[in-house]
Amino acid sequence: MLFLLKISRLIDALGDLIGKSAMWLILAATFISAGNAIVRKVFNVSSNGLLEIQWYLFAAVFMLGGGYAFLRNAHVRIDFISGKFSPRTRNWIDVAGIIIFLFPMCYMMATLGWPLFERAWTSGEMSSNSGGLIRWPVYGLIP
Repeated sequence: MLFLLKISRLIDALGDLIGKSAMWLILAATFISAGNAIVRKVFNVSSNGLLEIQWYLFAAVFMLGGGYAFLRNAHVRIDFISGKFSPRTRNWIDVAGIIIFLFPMCYMMATLGWPLFERAWTSGEMSSNSGGLIRWPVYGLIP
């Protein structure tokens, strides 16, 4: 049992590190977005690559930050309903939701996302937009 607790703490520490690191991506996306808007308005120049990197950073925050939100118990709930239940009942609802919804969704995303990432990696898939970015880094976040 002690071994499993150590593994659990290691997983939690890794999730905490990834989540806190993902927060910096929000700052990067903000600076890129502001810089792109300023350059577009002042110099009348824009870049599809800069627009796409904003989307990639948002995707990274969402995919990497989900585990952190779950770890910190900050995920979305229907509070006006769950507030009427006892803590024990809320915990059982969480367990049921994890087993019925979260695990199958994670499994599906991993099994369907890996071939997508692999194809993009081997083919060097690029965005169809002029000046667009390679796609495999954002596809790699899915699995």
